[in-house]
Amino acid sequence: MPDTRSTRIMGAALILLVALSAWLLGSRGTTPAASAAEPASTDRAREGVLVSGTGKVLGMPDTLRADFGADARGETVDAALRTANGALGRIRDALVDHGVAEADIQTAGIDIYPRYARGGAISGYQVSHQLTVKIRDLAKAGAIISAAVDAGGNAARLSGVSFAIEDDDTLLAQARRQAFADAKAKAELYGEQAGRQLGPVVSVTETVRAAEVSAESFRAADLVAPSPVPIEPGRQPLAVTVTVEWAFR
Repeated sequence: MPDTRSTRIMGAALILLVALSAWLLGSRGTTPAASAAEPASTDRAREGVLVSGTGKVLGMPDTLRADFGADARGETVDAALRTANGALGRIRDALVDHGVAEADIQTAGIDIYPRYARGGAISGYQVSHQLTVKIRDLAKAGAIISAAVDAGGNAARLSGVSFAIEDDDTLLAQARRQAFADAKAKAELYGEQAGRQLGPVVSVTETVRAAEVSAESFRAADLVAPSPVPIEPGRQPLAVTVTVEWAFR
């Protein structure tokens, strides 16, 4: 009787060992196959072409940015600051009086630094106060600039002006269509050479370049009211570059 029970236990253990060995061997046999299949699937999904296209358009600027300033010297910081602030206040008032919105006038910076005599002692102070102004009525821009600088007097400064297109939605849409068509033409050419047809678009990225057109910088001495500063906005380029990836069929 004890011998029969021992035999049964040994038989059950042997069966369990065989089953476990078969399971382990089966797992080891299927895992590499699955791992090998995955990269192949990924490679097939990535077959395609990646190209860039550019679209360029020209538009009329609708905004002028002018950088005004007021420089003043004084024996003390307070004296120099009062003179610069007074000149800049007159510039600001002239701008508003000529139709520039207060929301389009922004302080760009205030610099205060000492001036030194030959021996190294401080002989006084200089203050520079700057404003950045958007002028939206380009037909009156020259007269506005001249009036503002005249109001500031000898302390007034105008470091330069530049043009921009703020309402550029229509122009950018046109440039985007051109850029995508350019990219697609290149992709079709490469696909033809490779003997493949274009499939769906996988990704699209874009870069927009809107160059600022800068006009000449003027000195306060050159701006004598009531003669307006000559302003010619011309046309401004906008460019869109798209990078598009197509899958191959």
